[in-house]
Amino acid sequence: MNTEPALAPDAAIVLGIASTAMPFARTPEAEAERWLRVLRAHGEAGIALQALGVSEGSLRAPGEDSGRERSGPAGVDDRDAVAQVTEHAVHIASRRGAGGVATTDVLMAVMQVYGADFDRVLRAHGTDSAEVIERLKLRLWPGPV
Repeated sequence: MNTEPALAPDAAIVLGIASTAMPFARTPEAEAERWLRVLRAHGEAGIALQALGVSEGSLRAPGEDSGRERSGPAGVDDRDAVAQVTEHAVHIASRRGAGGVATTDVLMAVMQVYGADFDRVLRAHGTDSAEVIERLKLRLWPGPV
């Protein structure tokens, strides 16, 4: 019997909040910004992002973004963004043999789905994907890897 990991409560909260925020995003980068804000406030992903000094607000000047509209985003198609991220998060949790989907799985899924858009958002908040991945490794596996 092959069952998918269940959502941990904090991951379910993140996905629920994100589902209410995504309809208001005009670009994939705006969606990525919303994901970061939600993830920064919840669970192990939030602890890791805050430890990296990820700021609440963007370090970028107001109104400054990539300007890309919804057509042709890297990784994000016309399907529901929250459904895509959830699907990826479940797959990530399954691959690591976890019984539940954690906020760290959601964060990794967002990084996969949004790619360069999410990395631009991370840089605007003072970090990058490589630094986030390294911090997650330290949080999840504190001893020698």
